[in-house]
Amino acid sequence: MPTTPIRLTARALLLDMDGTLVDSDAVVERCWSRWAERHGLDPAEVLAVAHGRQGHTTMAVLLPERPVEANLADNERMLAEERADTEGVVPVPGAPAFLASLAGLPHALVTSADEPLARVRMAAAGLPLPPVLITAESVGAGKPDPEGFLKGAAALGFAPADCLAFEDSGAGIAAAKAAGARVIGIGPRALPHHPDAHAATLTGITVTPTPDGLLTVTVA
Repeated sequence: MPTTPIRLTARALLLDMDGTLVDSDAVVERCWSRWAERHGLDPAEVLAVAHGRQGHTTMAVLLPERPVEANLADNERMLAEERADTEGVVPVPGAPAFLASLAGLPHALVTSADEPLARVRMAAAGLPLPPVLITAESVGAGKPDPEGFLKGAAALGFAPADCLAFEDSGAGIAAAKAAGARVIGIGPRALPHHPDAHAATLTGITVTPTPDGLLTVTVA
């Protein structure tokens, strides 16, 4: 049976990148599987933690006794690997039309990637960059900490409660909720983490502005 569309309203949108706008799973799996093997860890267990987080945060979870400096150095190597590997990086279905519909509307990218990686992946997927970028360099603490979403909302000039976040990972959904934003979960990873609404992809999600600047987001 067809489901009834869900409609949420917001003043601004805060968009995760990997898994939400860009399908980079192939690269993430390649890079983190190699890292797991180097450290004698099960790649599946590593990948269960890695999505949505900054690399050094993932490493700290998996190797809690390891010095922070070692994680930060390893993270730089990981970022370099990821920037050099765009094979299989494609837009999430519906992302091109979704982003095109946001032209002129308040929206920000809030990603755990650093800015060079964000630019590489958005370009590889053929997607335009939002006008505001909150990347790894922008924050002192990455997802699931809410700092990125708080900064994204502030940069757009709105309270987090007036923003709607789009996220695919548990860490990202936790960060957005902790910031006080409502969340639309995208894809299968999002579903277990109780977003306010859920869609398999961005296909069928429409954003309609009203004359007073309110955005009506419909999840079909």
